Amino acid sequence: VKMSLAQRVLLTWVFTLIFLIMLVLKLDGKVHWNWFLIFLPVWIFDGILLLMLVVKMAGRCKAGYDPRNGSQELRKKAWYLVAMLMKLGFCLMLCARLDGLTDLMVVYVCVPLWTMLTGALVELGLNIFPSRRD
Repeated sequence: VKMSLAQRVLLTWVFTLIFLIMLVLKLDGKVHWNWFLIFLPVWIFDGILLLMLVVKMAGRCKAGYDPRNGSQELRKKAWYLVAMLMKLGFCLMLCARLDGLTDLMVVYVCVPLWTMLTGALVELGLNIFPSRRD
């Protein structure tokens, strides 16, 4: 599954626009849908990204692939997979909290988001200051 940069940007903007329109309609009181339906564009977009990520990771299992030059790439893809799952967990817990299905405090709802953002900061630091290999 290969998408050009323009296709990825367009897909991102379309799903973001749909989500923001649905969010504004919900917050304005024009629609009385539950929060899981409001977040549906986010989950469809994340599902597409997860599918593409899993396909790329599964490509390492095909015959003739040389695993010696891709260990850093696999580590990065695994981090992306964990980050996407944490984002989905946050969205699910947020929707459950907003719909009143759970009485979790907002602090606990945000733990997956904070964990993901901390990991993103670590990943950013590792990319900015790569370790020296002499």
